[in-house]
Amino acid sequence: MLEPLRQGLPPLDPAAVSNAASCALPARYEAVREARQFTGRTLDQWDLGDRFDDVCLVVSELVTNALRHALPAPAPLIGEQIPPVRLHLMRWTERLVCAVRDPSDDSPVARDSDDFSAESGRGLFLVDSFSDSWGWHPLAGTLGGKVVWALFLLPTPHSSE
Repeated sequence: MLEPLRQGLPPLDPAAVSNAASCALPARYEAVREARQFTGRTLDQWDLGDRFDDVCLVVSELVTNALRHALPAPAPLIGEQIPPVRLHLMRWTERLVCAVRDPSDDSPVARDSDDFSAESGRGLFLVDSFSDSWGWHPLAGTLGGKVVWALFLLPTPHSSE
């Protein structure tokens, strides 16, 4: 089991965010496609389309994990909604963070598998491979659940001299 990971995530001042976007995702697997489309549109608006492949792969894995492992088992609920998975994209000058919030208090579990032909179980390995760092932390207060995040370093803009 992984302990909450905060190391590797540089201090991020929310007031210094240059761009932020967020969307709620329904509790169905089509939400992965919706998350990729939302991410693609957002990266294009932020002129980060060249990061599309890596970022969308990581977003797909984080959302898939949230849908597969973090939602309560389907049960007849009367007057109660399953809390949605929520995707947050935040951009600072030199970094992009993708964060997926879900209602589970369970930590993400990276599987040890040497079977590279397996059709599942490699999500967090891919997140680790394609992002610069990743981690998770529990949410405090009435929200409950957790946030799993991935950090992408962006090239520094060249200053005009």
